[in-house]
Amino acid sequence: MPSTIIVGGFFGDEGKGKIVAHIAQKDQATIIARGGVGPNAGHTINVQNEKYVVRMIPSGFLYPKAELMIGSGVLVDPRVFAHELDILKCAGRTRIDSRCGIIEEEHILLDKKDPHLSKTVGSTGSGCGPANSDRVMRKGRLARDVPELAPYITDVAQNVNDAIEKGDSILIEGTQGFGISLYYGNYPFVTSKDTSASQMAADVGVGPTNIDDVVVVFKAFPTRVGEGPFPTELTHDESIALGIQEFGAVTHRERRIGMWDGKMARYSAMINGCTTIAITGIDHIDESVYGATDYAKLTPKALAFIDQIEADTGKPVGIISTGPDQSHIIDIRSEL
Repeated sequence: MPSTIIVGGFFGDEGKGKIVAHIAQKDQATIIARGGVGPNAGHTINVQNEKYVVRMIPSGFLYPKAELMIGSGVLVDPRVFAHELDILKCAGRTRIDSRCGIIEEEHILLDKKDPHLSKTVGSTGSGCGPANSDRVMRKGRLARDVPELAPYITDVAQNVNDAIEKGDSILIEGTQGFGISLYYGNYPFVTSKDTSASQMAADVGVGPTNIDDVVVVFKAFPTRVGEGPFPTELTHDESIALGIQEFGAVTHRERRIGMWDGKMARYSAMINGCTTIAITGIDHIDESVYGATDYAKLTPKALAFIDQIEADTGKPVGIISTGPDQSHIIDIRSEL
C-alpha cells in the first residue's frame, strides 16, 4: 500500500517498533514519518545481538533507504533527539517539522513534581503533558525557534504528500496505544493527546482520503505501564508462571500483564479504521512456534488463537510476530 499507518491497539508496548521496521523493509518505504505524543514512548527493535530503543527517531531507521521525519504534532526533546542521532548515525536523512512543539527542562521538572501526573496518572516524567499544555495555551516554543535544530527543519506535511502523489510507499508510525488515548482511553489514566490512527494522520499532515492501510498492532497478552483500569490483568505470580515479565522501555517500570481482551480489541479496531492486524507475542500462546518464519509452521493452538482474533475484531491478521528478533516474523498480507 502506498500510505500505511501503524498504531497500537491496546495500552502501548505492543511491539510496534518491530512491525514498523519490518514493513519499512518489506514495502521499501520512501518516508517513515512519526506521529504521536513525543519521547514518552520507547520503541524497541532487536536485530540479532543488537538492541535499539528509540524515543524520537522513527523505528523504521533500520531501513537505510527511507527518509526519517517527525511530524508537526509530535513534541521534540532536543536532548533526546541529539542523543539518538549520535547513536543511530542517521542525521543525514532525518528531518523535523518546523511546527513541532519543544519540551523544555521546566516541562520535565513539572511532570515529575506534579503529584497528579506522577502519582495518580503514572506519567513517564518526560515532560510531554506540560509541553502540550503550553502548546494549547500558545506560549510554547516550536522547533523553528531552536537554533540547534535548524539543520533538520523541513515541512513534513509537504514532503509526505508529495511522496504520496508520486505513488511512493509511506509509513506513518504511531506511538503509545489506543487504551491511553486522551479521548478514547481510561481517562484520566491516559496520555496528553489522542493516539488513534486519525490523530497520526493529522500529526504528519495527511488527509484521511490519502490513507490506504491501517495496521493495528495487538499483543497476544496486553501489557500496561502505570495506573488505570486493566480488566484482564493477571496477578504478578500468574504472569511469572506463564513466563511473562516485561519492563517499560522508557521508565523501566515493570509492566502489568493481562490476558487477550477481545472486546477491547474489537472497539480499538473500529475506532482506528483497521484494515490489517499485526499480532505479536504469539510464541507465548504456544512456545513451539518461537522464531517461525513460515505460516505452515504455526501449530493448531497458534492458528486457533489467530482465528479468535479475527472473530473478535472482524479484521484479518496479516503479520504474525513469533519472537523478539526482527527476523521472527510471518507476513501474509499479500495473501489476504
